[in-house]
Amino acid sequence: MNTPAATPILNISTYRFVTLADPEALRAQLQGNAAANQLKGTILLAEEGINLFLAGPAEGVRAFVDYLRADPCFADLVPKESWSATTPFQRLKVKVKREIIRMNHPSIRPQAGRAPSVSPAVLARWLVQGHDDAGRPVVTLDTRNAFEIDHGTFTGAIDWRIGKFSEFPDAVQAHRNQLDGKTIVSFCTGGIRCEKAAIYLQDIGLDHVYQLDGGILKYFEDTDGAPGWQGGCFVFDEREALGAQLTPVR
Repeated sequence: MNTPAATPILNISTYRFVTLADPEALRAQLQGNAAANQLKGTILLAEEGINLFLAGPAEGVRAFVDYLRADPCFADLVPKESWSATTPFQRLKVKVKREIIRMNHPSIRPQAGRAPSVSPAVLARWLVQGHDDAGRPVVTLDTRNAFEIDHGTFTGAIDWRIGKFSEFPDAVQAHRNQLDGKTIVSFCTGGIRCEKAAIYLQDIGLDHVYQLDGGILKYFEDTDGAPGWQGGCFVFDEREALGAQLTPVR
């Protein structure tokens, strides 16, 4: 990975499902602090929590994260980090939405309790073994959109070619037979989609469901993408896609 001296812009991504009483008031506060710290990117707020992708000078990013963590709702945030030579966003956007990741299933409420997760290290071991620790076959389920998957994914991952995340529940219903009797690991870029996906899978009665903790970016951070990953990981900024070393690939 490049050193911060060569790539002075710190990029962070993080999310937290937590009930926010007044997202609009919080929007104004975060807009002011992020702007004062010279940050660009996107912060999404909803009653169900926060989702953000930001970049800027390292001292500004860390000051903003400290500001967030001063709120008990966000005290345990652990952003995923990468570095770049320039800021990959044109402006700062702070928005209040109905959902921080749209699924259109109000009954799926991760703020009320997470689905079980599996760490990158454990998933890597399962992929090498070809099964989980109980001997069940493991399938990786890509919950991202088709154009993201085209940049890279796990070898053999299930890809239903969805165009947006709100199509995921219907895709599950159409292809449920691919999942029965297996250990399912849902995954996405940073964890937010696969967290909702895993809860949905549990709610429809599937057993042995996990989310990949921290998503693909955490898998890169902890394992350098090995074993099992092929290609890059699409990111929603001007870098387009990151390789296993968390640097841009084209």
